Order: sequence, then structure tokens, then C-alpha cells
Amino acid sequence: MFFVIIRGPAGVGKSSIARELENELRANYISFDEVMSKHHLDMIEGDGISTDNFIKANNLILEEAKKNLKKGNIVIFDGCFYREGQLNHLLENLPFKNYIFTLKAPIEICFKRNNSRSRIMSEQAIKEVHSLVSKKDFGKIIDTTGKSKKEVVKEIIGIINERSN
Repeated sequence: MFFVIIRGPAGVGKSSIARELENELRANYISFDEVMSKHHLDMIEGDGISTDNFIKANNLILEEAKKNLKKGNIVIFDGCFYREGQLNHLLENLPFKNYIFTLKAPIEICFKRNNSRSRIMSEQAIKEVHSLVSKKDFGKIIDTTGKSKKEVVKEIIGIINERSN
């Protein structure tokens, strides 16, 4: 079995796309935003949330993810993943096939999408996260500009199917 990491800046459409992907693949969904918030690990220090706090969040979800993967279930992770240490820790501790997708969109689109959310982030926070995520690309890059979530999900599933053959 495999897991999928959907990463990118705030407002790019990660959660909407990950949720749609969850439905299409009948997968288990894990939101790092929810884990971080629930366990008070989303404290911003200096240039964002610390790698240590992201790794604490990883440790909170690892057993559930391993259990699901061992049962043959697909797991979808949704998060910014702007700390390479968090991503490496997750990959090292989940020895299963995986697919990483970095979603991208111009900052103006992220601002616009952010304004339609139930929990709106400040423009400064959007800029900072966009900058941090954009420093390093991982996996397959997908530009979400001008695409519906269904189009992006179809593209992701196509890539997964192509690479699993």
C-alpha cells in the first residue's frame, strides 16, 4: 500500500484537494493543521513553526498511519510541510511506497482562496508560509492555477497510476 503527501502554501487548495482525493481513493485522511492545533503545536516562533513541533505531530499520527497502511489502506497527509526535517522524519518512519505532491499557485490566488475559508489567515501569515514552502520543492509539482479541485485530483491519480505500473 502507499501514502500520499499533499503539501503547499496556505490557500493553495491542499485540504480541498486532499479531501477529494480521500473520497476518490477511499483513503484515510490526516490533516496536520488539525493535529497541530489540537495538541497546541502550532505556535509560531521566528520563521514559523519549529521542526521539533512538526516532528511531535508526526509522532502523534505515526501509529494510526502504520496501522492503516499495514491493513492495505491508503493514507493521505495534508500539510504545508515547509520543514524538510518533518518530511524526512515522516518518510523514515513510514517504510511504505509514497507519492509527494507540491501544489503551487501565485500568492494572489492564495490570498483570494484564503478569504473564502472559514478560518481566514492574515495576509502576512499567507506570505510567510508561501515563502517557506516555496524554498524547497519535493515530489511532483502541480500548479493549481485555473484548475478545479476535480482536475487536480484527476492529475494526481493519473500520476499515481502511471508510477505504480
